Amino acid sequence: MKENQWMSFLGLANRAGRTISGEELTVKQIQKGNAKLVLLSADASQNTTKKITDKCNTYEVPIKMVENRYLLGQAIGKEARVVVAVLDNGFAKKLKLMLD
Repeated sequence: MKENQWMSFLGLANRAGRTISGEELTVKQIQKGNAKLVLLSADASQNTTKKITDKCNTYEVPIKMVENRYLLGQAIGKEARVVVAVLDNGFAKKLKLMLD
């Protein structure tokens, strides 16, 4: 049930237009200071994982790992996604609680 909760909540954030997905778009939002939380799939490539975690650490953006790219994509109603950034503080705080 817990898995479904975070996925449903991420879907709600996506429908509200408060998420962005894809490596390059996420990096841009991190650099602009818009990303409040980054969700990274555990099956991301080593290069992608290093790039995203380095950017998050540099810009002090919290990062959470999720099981795989298919769950992450399914949560936002798209194909497999490796990385999703949440652009809203409220959604980010609630998702962090759900994923802890």
